[in-house]
Amino acid sequence: MERSEAAARASEDGAGTESVPDSASGLLDGLPKQRGAVSVPAPVPAVLPVAGAAPEAGPGIRPWRLFPTPTGTPFTFGYAAVLAVTSLVTEYADPSLVHALLQGSSTDVAHLVRTPVLVLPASALWIAGGVASPYVLGFLLVMTALERRIGGLRAAGVFLLGHVLATLATEVPVGLAVLAGHLPDTSLHRLDYGISFGVAAATGALAGLLPPWLRWPLLGLYGGMLVQDLLAFADPMTEWGHLMALAIGVATWPTVRRWYRARTPGAATAG
Repeated sequence: MERSEAAARASEDGAGTESVPDSASGLLDGLPKQRGAVSVPAPVPAVLPVAGAAPEAGPGIRPWRLFPTPTGTPFTFGYAAVLAVTSLVTEYADPSLVHALLQGSSTDVAHLVRTPVLVLPASALWIAGGVASPYVLGFLLVMTALERRIGGLRAAGVFLLGHVLATLATEVPVGLAVLAGHLPDTSLHRLDYGISFGVAAATGALAGLLPPWLRWPLLGLYGGMLVQDLLAFADPMTEWGHLMALAIGVATWPTVRRWYRARTPGAATAG
């Protein structure tokens, strides 16, 4: 009787409220995780930004990475600093001193025969044409991009390879032509210095690490410019050297791609 009255009062108290589903019948009050109990997930708290926290960098273009930095590209940055100093010397030092320095660093045939180990690296410490030369900007952009991909020592190796091989490929024929009597003896002392051979080789090597839509226009534009300069016949030996250096850089593609994959695991270079 008491149970019937209690049930009646419970039904009156629950009037106007939602009915309990059949699946919940037979459950005992106060015992969690019973059969048929519906678990409601706890609300996930909203993550609020921490005051002063820097936002995550997006995948956008970062123009400052186009140029060398002391920590990101130490070789290119240090080399650029040396070139800046030598450019100031050629601009403001006594002309006779500048001529003596350039002559002593020249990779002409006479110096290559006597002191090749000295003049081959020394000739790359000067910029032919000064800071107004387009190879200055090319050096900064190309060497920075190449060093970021394969490292400083390897980028330096590519630059030096192109500089040395293209120099020898242009100066040895001059020496042979003098011996054969086709050129005067003054050709043995032809002033030859600058960074252009190394930049050309680095450009060719970098092209192999770029996607095809950027690689072939770069090679086409730069190669076309070199061919145009060669046809002008203003300095044929130097222009042949530029084309040879570019070809040397292209020949390093298998090596620089292997270096790039080893330095950046999971990276793939376009074929």
